[in-house]
Amino acid sequence: MTLGRSQWLDNDRIRQTFDIFRHMPSPMAPVWDVARSSAPGRHILETAVHHGLNPEICLSGTGLTSQGLRDPTSEMHASQELTMIRNLIGRLGDQPGLGTETGARYTFADMGILGYALISSPTVGDAIDVACRYAALSTVYLSLAAPELNNTEAVIGLDNAQVPPDVRRFLLERDFAMFLQILPPLMRGVDAPIAMRLEVADLQLPASLVEIDNVTVTVENAVRNALIVPADLVSQPMPAPDPQTAAICIRQCEELLNRRRTRRGMSAWVRMRMIQDSTQIPSMATIARELCITDRTLHRHLAGEGTSYRALADEVRAALAAELLSSGLTVEETARRLGYSETAAFTRAHIRWNGRPPSESKRRGRSTAQT
Repeated sequence: MTLGRSQWLDNDRIRQTFDIFRHMPSPMAPVWDVARSSAPGRHILETAVHHGLNPEICLSGTGLTSQGLRDPTSEMHASQELTMIRNLIGRLGDQPGLGTETGARYTFADMGILGYALISSPTVGDAIDVACRYAALSTVYLSLAAPELNNTEAVIGLDNAQVPPDVRRFLLERDFAMFLQILPPLMRGVDAPIAMRLEVADLQLPASLVEIDNVTVTVENAVRNALIVPADLVSQPMPAPDPQTAAICIRQCEELLNRRRTRRGMSAWVRMRMIQDSTQIPSMATIARELCITDRTLHRHLAGEGTSYRALADEVRAALAAELLSSGLTVEETARRLGYSETAAFTRAHIRWNGRPPSESKRRGRSTAQT
């Protein structure tokens, strides 16, 4: 009996194959290259509109819509956010203060579950540890290092080595401004006055002193990017410590980060688009057109993530071929399902992927199942 297309797509083994691709992050991907909330996109659009820019200009080449970004449950990729930023500064120029203006639009609510994990942490040191472990959930592009303690201070390094150079000013301004927006509400309620120092390298922030309630943050130009807090602050309790709530929130942060890490960048989007119709994988031109970008731009994005259109197409076909062959389909049926007009062409491709013909893979699959 020949399987109909709907029957084939309903096959549990095929659905499991799709899951393979959700766990194949690019080995060259930077730590910030994970799916993220739509908050960054919303705030970039707010800045664009404030400067008289049509939102569609900002969204060009992202596949996103203004309406979609307004949905608080929606997510976007870092590559889409970077495209929006490049569109913004491409029209307005890489002017000082643009990132700061965008970062000032953030609120504590934009932190989501990570914010609750921080505020319910037993001690400030615990909160710093959570922030370092799950920084990717905050949408920042800076990497946070575990604090280095001396007799008087705890120094938390803020590494900008992986920040894309062409949007570095905007992102560092945005991240530092966002930090200054979120930190005081996070620490509000601590009894004793808190004095912190934010050291910023090669960047001039408009504010040199931020004071909210009993929290004072001094901003200084320095040779490094770092947050310096009093050493004794690390052991002090957070304003609303709740170890049980913190444990629940941390578990949710872990689950969310793992899920988002499985959806990295442009390559993940292209891979999943290919899976939608593996019998006729869309051409590179078709995918680029759907994203409103050129073939060359798509090629550049994929190269930046350490892959290519052909590599992704081979990846999809190879994984699906393995599952189809092991599910009982013949070599000829598998070739047809994958869109090959000739079985010989599929056999050559299979040898290129695996170093052996599909008939041998099928025999190995049968012998494994019998043992």
